[in-house]
Amino acid sequence: MQREGMETFLKSTSALNDETRILLLRFLDEHEECCVCDLQNSLSMIQSRLSRHLKILKEAGFISVSRRGTWAYYSIRSPLDRFRSEALQEMRYLDITLPKLKKVSQNEGCSL
Repeated sequence: MQREGMETFLKSTSALNDETRILLLRFLDEHEECCVCDLQNSLSMIQSRLSRHLKILKEAGFISVSRRGTWAYYSIRSPLDRFRSEALQEMRYLDITLPKLKKVSQNEGCSL
């Protein structure tokens, strides 16, 4: 059981060691729930790169995904444990300029 806890902790801390993933977490924290196509459009990221970062954050326990039809919506997992909650709280103090949310999913429809 201790080994599993250590692996989870290491995944969580490793996930935070990347500017793009910090940006993603802050963006989701600000906008609550976003379709993957809205994230891709708002953050100007190619789909494969975005998917890789989202997978890492999901495996690290920071975000959750819900599927609605063919669309995937990402949000900050709730409830968060103390470590992840405090990490997210600290990220709110970082001087990060977040891009505007560009909602593709409601306008033209998601193309992913």
